[in-house]
Amino acid sequence: MASVAECDLALRSLAARLLEVDPAVRAKLVVERSVSLRVHDLETTWSARLCDEGLVDLAHDADADGDPTGRAQVRLTIGSDDLVALVEGRLGLPAAVATGKVRVQASPFDLLRLSAFL
Repeated sequence: MASVAECDLALRSLAARLLEVDPAVRAKLVVERSVSLRVHDLETTWSARLCDEGLVDLAHDADADGDPTGRAQVRLTIGSDDLVALVEGRLGLPAAVATGKVRVQASPFDLLRLSAFL
């Protein structure tokens, strides 16, 4: 099982990689959305905002139980090892979703846009 620190590092690495995407492409593909990421085996959650500037305002809330307010427009649930594997490219997002390793709660429109971007 990956640690909270390893998951945080993976998410910050993902945020940095999103900054490397051409700003014009990000602006075209990304609609601003609030995001929550629940790492179920660590019982912890991160929140962020996905926008044309990338993944910003990344915050870890060790006490959060999922997305208790239900306000995040895109909610993901994943195991710690799968999160690290996904960010490192050892696990593909379509396969992870298809096998249930990643659960995504979002509008169909958001799912299409996210799959095009990722």
